[in-house]
Amino acid sequence: MISADAIRGYIDLIVLTLLHDRPSYAYELAKTITEVSAGEYTIKQTTLYSALKRLEAAGLASSYADTSASGKPRTYYRLTDGGAAHLADKLAEWEDTKTLIDRFAQGHRH
Repeated sequence: MISADAIRGYIDLIVLTLLHDRPSYAYELAKTITEVSAGEYTIKQTTLYSALKRLEAAGLASSYADTSASGKPRTYYRLTDGGAAHLADKLAEWEDTKTLIDRFAQGHRH
């Protein structure tokens, strides 16, 4: 299981990558996060809503009202053009970060 502390700085990146695929609503996003992580990480609703509000306030995502396939009214979120550009930058930064951490981790494996 991955701790909330370990993943805290990457919540926005995770949400943006999911919104890049298609617009979604909070419950669906939470379910997808759990599925993609194969149960290794379950996001708390408060954490997810905070991230969505933060992304919306920053202009990286926008919300709109719609009806889900089940007929329930939902607030959907979608990636903005600025969000797509931000996502590309953050994914490149993640690759650099991962490469750097791997250099240290590989030197200390026994």
